[in-house]
Amino acid sequence: MKAAILAFTLTLTVANASAASCNVTAEEKKLAGAAKTSFLKKCQSDAASACETAAAEKKLAGAAKNSFIKKCVADAVGQ
Repeated sequence: MKAAILAFTLTLTVANASAASCNVTAEEKKLAGAAKTSFLKKCQSDAASACETAAAEKKLAGAAKNSFIKKCVADAVGQ
């Protein structure tokens, strides 16, 4: 049980730490145009994967899962 909680916490931490600043990171790297679009698309995709994993670990389904993933990705991308 402790391992599951630790894994979940690490997943959220990694998702938030790595993707929480997608827009900020793109600006820090001074990306523009196609490079920025590509970077943000990959960052959003990575965030969606991490959020899907977190939702599965929480055993969410249906509307609760969709809502969680939508908020998780929005928070991660910085929207």
